[in-house]
Amino acid sequence: MGSLIRLLAASVLASALCGNPVAHAQQMRRVVVLTPSATQWQPGIFRETLSGLGYQEGVNLQIDVITANDDLDRLRKLAEDAVRTAPDVIVAISTPGTKAAADATSAIPIVSAQVGDPVLLGFVKSIARPDRNITGVANMATDITSKRIALLKEVAPAVRRLAVFLHPDEPISVPQVRDIEASAGRLGIEFRTYPMRTEDDLRRAMRLAVEWKADAVVRLAGQGFPLGAATGKLAMEHRLPSMLLQKRDVEAGGLMSYFADQSDIWRRVAGHVDRLLKGAAPRDLPFELPTRFEFVVSLKTAKALGLEVPSSVLARADEVIE
Repeated sequence: MGSLIRLLAASVLASALCGNPVAHAQQMRRVVVLTPSATQWQPGIFRETLSGLGYQEGVNLQIDVITANDDLDRLRKLAEDAVRTAPDVIVAISTPGTKAAADATSAIPIVSAQVGDPVLLGFVKSIARPDRNITGVANMATDITSKRIALLKEVAPAVRRLAVFLHPDEPISVPQVRDIEASAGRLGIEFRTYPMRTEDDLRRAMRLAVEWKADAVVRLAGQGFPLGAATGKLAMEHRLPSMLLQKRDVEAGGLMSYFADQSDIWRRVAGHVDRLLKGAAPRDLPFELPTRFEFVVSLKTAKALGLEVPSSVLARADEVIE
């Protein structure tokens, strides 16, 4: 059955035989978290929210985390193995994780986390009524990319040439590029896209962007989250302002990040899991769209680049790195 199945089966058996009278008195529910990368999984907020909803790990809840460790080719097999252990709910992270889970089962409820547009990607028929075994929380808004570039321009108004880094296999890159195309004139920019899957691709893309004389870098959402910090570091080395996706990318040298608040997403993912465990049908549980966005600015990077961050921008920032 495979090592993963044996591991999960042993974990279930251990929980059943733990000898805890409280555990025997309550039904043990099991959630599998399937993630392409450990960096995309935020266990603290997820577990804390479920705890507040009455779940206690080892008593009435078991969470098994399965990661592909950035090897996307492993996801399909990992998902199939997980499905054979019959969990109550699968939490599938990002586009590749959701696709792997969806391909593996049409019966087990799936909560999709950190996915872009679930309708565009073909996971559900509509946001309001998924009409299949998948629901979840999206992390994209229709005009998010132009908003990110507008923020970058407020701090670096001289930016005219923008290098756009994206993952070539990520379907959600398409609407983001279209958003840039539609707003390029208004924003006063021209742009070029640079595909990347690996850190070697990233270094090559940065070199080409510098040769093109790019004034700044923006990292699109999608696959390749692990490359965010490396992008921030490289952009700083080449003295290019950058708009990235997460706080850790800014801490690595990026100028700023603006994207859906990950803590808020994981709280809402936990809420979906709770409703499914209590009997809700995923086909009737609407996908949720992002309502909170996290904006992080690095004054340290701005100073190194000779940029002055306007007070109006600082006032909107959720966090300022000195």
